[in-house]
Amino acid sequence: MSAGFPDFRLGNVLATSFTATLTERRGDAVERIPTPQRLVDWLTVNGLAVESCTPAQLELARELREAIHAAATATAVHDALPASAVDVINDRSAQGRAAAILTAEGNRRWRLSSPSRVEDALGVIAADAISILAGERDGRLALCASPTCRAAFFDTSRSRTRRWCDMNTCGNRQKKARFYANQRRNPGTAR
Repeated sequence: MSAGFPDFRLGNVLATSFTATLTERRGDAVERIPTPQRLVDWLTVNGLAVESCTPAQLELARELREAIHAAATATAVHDALPASAVDVINDRSAQGRAAAILTAEGNRRWRLSSPSRVEDALGVIAADAISILAGERDGRLALCASPTCRAAFFDTSRSRTRRWCDMNTCGNRQKKARFYANQRRNPGTAR
């Protein structure tokens, strides 16, 4: 990983993990793929290794990220999908030429048509988003309860009531804030 950049937030769902490359969307936004090399790093960590990325490919990736986030947000709040987001997701899916392959261990991996085809990797991400947005996977799209984050995530918890995109960051921050607010209101009470 490249030093000096914020860590990636990794999840179990490729499309929503990709949207988490921009965090704190309603606060001081944190861009986790500020350079083409950081996109290469993220793709590698997520099993979509490419050798290089151009600034133009990085812009295609960011456009896809924002389209997925817009569509996931609409789905989470039961609004109509934005037509422009649907167009971007569909275009990226159609432009990709990756193939799913089965490993000897019984796992699915992706084979990109060329090690420099970022578009193939984006096509895989777009296809993952389509499967979630179309309701083909068991779970639900939700938005982080943190007022500064509002990240889209795919909730596969048994009750489908998860509140935070990541308990270790947003959840802990909100719980600490609530604790300190209670301490200020009731300075004589200790827990």
